[in-house]
Amino acid sequence: MKRSDAAPPEHWRRDAGPDSVAVLDIPGLLERSRVFEVDVTLVVDVPSAPQGAWHELSLELDGKRQWCRRVDTRNPGQTDGLDYHQQVRLAPEQGLRIRAVAQVKGCRIRQLLIEAREDS
Repeated sequence: MKRSDAAPPEHWRRDAGPDSVAVLDIPGLLERSRVFEVDVTLVVDVPSAPQGAWHELSLELDGKRQWCRRVDTRNPGQTDGLDYHQQVRLAPEQGLRIRAVAQVKGCRIRQLLIEAREDS
């Protein structure tokens, strides 16, 4: 079922700032199915000497882990990060809970952000 021309595409956003957990709940709609482009972004502040530093991002959709990655932190004195993208299809009445969890060692979380944009 296509989106009605009268309804603008949905855009959901949860900016957790420096918190290590972000949760975004998208409610179901009775009228139609939807397709979302889901993006999760982790940005960390890197110390001037990041020896042994790392950052990790994991993503769950409706309580099921979809993805997890840990990388060494680079860019001394600047920022580093991880990004994740996935397309998610929702049937009529189906909602979605997106949960992102960040872990760090030797660096600091600057931003943890979840965005879901409906395909038009």
